[in-house]
Amino acid sequence: MAQLWGGRFTKKTDELVYNFNASISFDQRFLTEDITGSIAHATMLAKCNVIEEEVKDKIIEGLKGILEDVNAGKLEITSEYEDVHSFVEANLIDRIGDAGKKLHTGRSRNDQVALDMRLYVRNEIKELDELLKELLSTILNMMEANIDTVMPGFTHLQKAQPVTLAHHMGAYFEMFKRDRLRLGDIFNRMNYCPLGAGALAGTTYPLDRELTASLLEFNGPTLNSMDSVSDRDYVIELLSAMSTIMMHESRLCEEIIIWNTDEYKFVDIDDTYSTGSSIMPQKKNPDIAELIRGKTGRVYGALMQMLTTMKGIPLAYNKDMQEDKELTFDAIDTTKGCVKLLNGMLESLSFRKEVMEKSATGGFTNATDAADYLVKKGVPFRDAHGIIGQLVLYCIDKKCAIDDLSIEELKKFSEAFDKDVYNEISLTTCVDKRLTIGAPSRESMAKVIEIEKDYLKNN
Repeated sequence: MAQLWGGRFTKKTDELVYNFNASISFDQRFLTEDITGSIAHATMLAKCNVIEEEVKDKIIEGLKGILEDVNAGKLEITSEYEDVHSFVEANLIDRIGDAGKKLHTGRSRNDQVALDMRLYVRNEIKELDELLKELLSTILNMMEANIDTVMPGFTHLQKAQPVTLAHHMGAYFEMFKRDRLRLGDIFNRMNYCPLGAGALAGTTYPLDRELTASLLEFNGPTLNSMDSVSDRDYVIELLSAMSTIMMHESRLCEEIIIWNTDEYKFVDIDDTYSTGSSIMPQKKNPDIAELIRGKTGRVYGALMQMLTTMKGIPLAYNKDMQEDKELTFDAIDTTKGCVKLLNGMLESLSFRKEVMEKSATGGFTNATDAADYLVKKGVPFRDAHGIIGQLVLYCIDKKCAIDDLSIEELKKFSEAFDKDVYNEISLTTCVDKRLTIGAPSRESMAKVIEIEKDYLKNN
């Protein structure tokens, strides 16, 4: 049992207690961050004349050697060590002798693990942001390719008004764009260095915390040592942001699942993102979309667990906070994996455009435009609304669309109808006369696509 403490104890830790307390099985993921932070700490200690230059050089050389050997498979991280910090320090002392014992000067495991977690989360935010940017690029390509692909827009899963596939996918572009903005906010808010806070009350050594922060590319040092070691707000914020990302993914996957059914037939999911049935040979199941939808609850669970863990912890550090790691690691892995899979599935997805347009034609999606037509002819809106409602009932009974009715039939409901109504309520007209920014017309969507291209280019 390699421990960084023990002088005050007269009895050996019970093995069950040791295993329960140990975190090496999961915090070994911090190896790179722990060594990066230790190199910065040693550099700062030498600059402040707390340790000698030659000691610093030995420490840094030893630390780099440990990282290289682990990455090359020459050195194994085993359960004999309590945590990644004790693994690094014990191996450092084995390699360079007593000089290695000076590394921990002016530092506690409390501010050390706080630093490691921040460095790790910071790197993961960058990676997740890049994955979201790739997903946004895929969605933007879909928008450009489908600016004229007419489909029904829905409310309550009922056909409402005609839109385009570009417009529909543009809604998800906005969602994932906001997700990136949230990640950026979290990064900026958390990007302060806790190293130098000590266990909770700082240290009597003349440390240069600004230098340490600069070496690790933080905006500066944290300003309260107690908060430095007990803050996990940024973890909660990231879990919340990832929960929102997963929610957006789940909504899109739900639509793909619905669109993939025989009742809709809007999409064809590529074989590489589908699976079959062990008993029903005809089946082609949207399992990847379903799994992304299902794993959303897993990330939600991590958020609720972290909130529950933190809600009753008094200042400053408490061992409860060790519970932040496994669930955060899992949530990050899950979210990143789902973004990658969703992106791949969307890239390989094919749309049955003629089916989508036919669906828009058959669902009275132009009823609102028919009412607007009557209003333009001088009919009060409330009367026009009632007239079109009666007209829809008539069409349902006849099993036809409004467009299929003759002008004589239309005039039975209102003399305001004229032959120009057919053009006014055609799907193309219904879409393209909606010219306000954010609407589905070709003109509006072309402007939005250029805005989104500029966003991706500059962010």
